[in-house]
Amino acid sequence: VKDPTAVERANLLNMAKLSIKGLIESALSFGRTLDSDYPPLQQFFVVMEHCLKHGLKVRKSFLSYNKTIWGPLELVEKLYPEAEEIAASVRDLPGLKTPLGRARAWLRLALMQKKMADYLRCLIIQRDLLSEFYEYHALMMEEEGAVIVGLLVGLNVIDANLCVKGEDLDSQVGVIDFSMYLKSDDDIGGKERNVQIAAILDQKNYVEELNRQLNSTVSSLHARVDSLEKSNTKLIEELAIAKNNIIKLQEENHQLRSENTLILMKTQHHLEVTKVDVEAELQTYKHSRQGLDEMYNEARRQLREESQLRQDMENELVVQVSMKHEIELAMKLLEKDIHEKQDTLIGLRQQLDEVKAINMEMYQKLQVSEDAMKEKNEIIGRLEDKTNQINATMKQLEQRLQQAEKAQVEAENEDEKLKQEYVNKSESLQKEFSQKEKQLLQLETDLKIEKEWRQTLEDDLQKEKETISHLRIETQEIVNLKKEFLKLQEKNRQLKRICQDQEAALQELASKLSESKLKIEDIKEANKALQGQVWLKDKEATHCKLCEKEFSLSKRKHHCRNCGEIFCNACSDNELPLPSSPKPVRVCDSCHAILIQRCSSNVP
Repeated sequence: VKDPTAVERANLLNMAKLSIKGLIESALSFGRTLDSDYPPLQQFFVVMEHCLKHGLKVRKSFLSYNKTIWGPLELVEKLYPEAEEIAASVRDLPGLKTPLGRARAWLRLALMQKKMADYLRCLIIQRDLLSEFYEYHALMMEEEGAVIVGLLVGLNVIDANLCVKGEDLDSQVGVIDFSMYLKSDDDIGGKERNVQIAAILDQKNYVEELNRQLNSTVSSLHARVDSLEKSNTKLIEELAIAKNNIIKLQEENHQLRSENTLILMKTQHHLEVTKVDVEAELQTYKHSRQGLDEMYNEARRQLREESQLRQDMENELVVQVSMKHEIELAMKLLEKDIHEKQDTLIGLRQQLDEVKAINMEMYQKLQVSEDAMKEKNEIIGRLEDKTNQINATMKQLEQRLQQAEKAQVEAENEDEKLKQEYVNKSESLQKEFSQKEKQLLQLETDLKIEKEWRQTLEDDLQKEKETISHLRIETQEIVNLKKEFLKLQEKNRQLKRICQDQEAALQELASKLSESKLKIEDIKEANKALQGQVWLKDKEATHCKLCEKEFSLSKRKHHCRNCGEIFCNACSDNELPLPSSPKPVRVCDSCHAILIQRCSSNVP
């Protein structure tokens, strides 16, 4: 059993062959230019519509199921950029309302452009995109679609002039007319004519293809000519610039050559002058050579003596430089200590100024607090007067309340007596009883008023007591402030004492520093006088120079840096304070230089 889809594809392929063949033959016999009313051309569009509809997938829409060929044809503009113009013109046509009408208009425009075969070939190559619109057994998905695209290439010999704008493409009925493709006697007799027509068509296709290739080569040659013209203009400009540069370089070369000749002339003249001078000097040199030899020998002897003296002086200079460095170090330390003392003095003065400012502020606060105390004492006196008045009024109210209570008790007693005495005389005494009740009500209202007044007076008294307590707290705070002020005054006095002590200490330090400077000057003078003396060796120094006692653990060695003398710690009592050391250092009695403590020869 044959596959029905394969039979459909074969039938559609045969119909496409017949319609394309008939259209070409009739166009060659009728004329190359065709219009939209030509029947074979209309049958060709119907056959192409059936071929494109074969195996098309049904798409759901909002109202019904839709089956149209506009979807795959609209995809061509994405694959072939030249088809964008056709798609845009089809969308802009005013009379088209359905996708099928747009597809028919697209086919007519593609035929007029002679690019229907190229458009459909790009569409057939993209099978994965076509699978979204067609079933796997559709004509466009199989080999028959490629055959139809090959047949469409022959339609390039036809020139079609179709009017798409006014034609009703939406409501056309696509029915194939098979009567046009039935054989007749004329067809049998015209086989030779068909062979000739096929040969002519082949030649035409060859010429058109050759024309296309020539057009492409001409366009490429035009682009190449344009690029060569641009590069030629650039090269001409560069050549002109290079020529200008060459002219400038030639001028510079000429100037340099002229300068070179001048320099050569000057140098030759200078060489001749120098030659004469050299000859004169050579003669004078020969005459003075003998005297110079004698002078050289004597100078050599003097040089040896001077070098020996210089060696000795360098050794002495090294010793003096080391001593000078030590003296400069001591001077720097003294100056540093002086600067530190000055900084501390400045800081203490600043603290003293701050303490003075604090004292002034505390004195002003004390005056303000004393004024406030006076005002608060006056307020307290007024409040005490008010409390005395309130107590007096309270006592009066209490007396009146007691009198009212006594009157009430008496009235009640009288009422009881009257009730007991005049029980039988109730009618006569009703008026009096009513009067008594009225009096009682009045007394009760008076009593309530007195109680309310007493309550208000008690509230006022409570408020006055609270204000008095607040005033007492404030007075206590003022007393505390007075105590703090006294403490601050005491601190101020202590700081003043400390400042005075420090100023005295600074004055003492200044006097000591002046003494130390004088001693340093004496040391410098002694150093100048004692230059050339050498330190005594440690093994040779066994006894103190002053007391002539032997060194031991209790009598330690102290070596003078300057004069080289060695003393014991008992004889070197002169001490000099240094800012770098917490303890004063010992000083030599003779040259006042700093003594170095050394280990005794008896102690390892």
